[in-house]
Amino acid sequence: MSGLAVVILTHNEAANIADCLESLRLADGAPLAGRVVVFDSFSTDNTAELAVRSGAQVIQHPFENYAAQRNAALEAVDTDWVFFVDADERVTPELAAEILEKLPLSLRGWWVPRHNYIFGRLTKGAGWYPDYQMRLLHRESARYDRDRPVHEIVILDGPDGHLENPLIHYNYHDMEQFRQKQATYAGFEAQRRFQQGERVKFWTYLTMPLRHFWLRFVTWRGYSDGLHGLRLSVLMSLYELQMWRMVRRLQRG
Repeated sequence: MSGLAVVILTHNEAANIADCLESLRLADGAPLAGRVVVFDSFSTDNTAELAVRSGAQVIQHPFENYAAQRNAALEAVDTDWVFFVDADERVTPELAAEILEKLPLSLRGWWVPRHNYIFGRLTKGAGWYPDYQMRLLHRESARYDRDRPVHEIVILDGPDGHLENPLIHYNYHDMEQFRQKQATYAGFEAQRRFQQGERVKFWTYLTMPLRHFWLRFVTWRGYSDGLHGLRLSVLMSLYELQMWRMVRRLQRG
């Protein structure tokens, strides 16, 4: 089947899924894609029911990790192109129009910038802008690296390009959501680093969080967001410390 499918990975996204699906329209109200698939990892809330009510197809698949879930979604659809959207993201009419404009071109994948709203504030420093994500994929030319189970990396057979209009990403609403997500990410990242042979030295607990703070606050201009950027840079350096502590626990067996 030719054309474009929009795929949304979900797990207990009842608070987001209807608004996400509603955003998948052009300025004149026409749908962005003829096929919209909610690829759900057996939500225990009414995510699937709300998705069906909004006109989406629901496919349920057990969750292993983020990369494996995206690969499974690529195999589950039969369109030429796939556009991945997360449930907490919104597509603007301008982005939707740009996507349809780019599809006839010969590139095999497109990077999409994101506007990240963290704790209710648009965040452009500390690595959160332009925050390019490889989301628009020629299905037969793309797969996700299984060695990167979180913060996934696309292996693309062919040239890529960059879109101009951003996805709107309502990233972290509050500190509890931030803590839960970062704990999950830290676990996946610790497993990956341990499996690749990285080990903790006595100085790691100091040098790596400090290095990460400098990267976020100075190199990636977290200071441009003022106290908000400082807070996020500190929090992300603490996440780095947490991840290395998990690596140490894996070392100890």
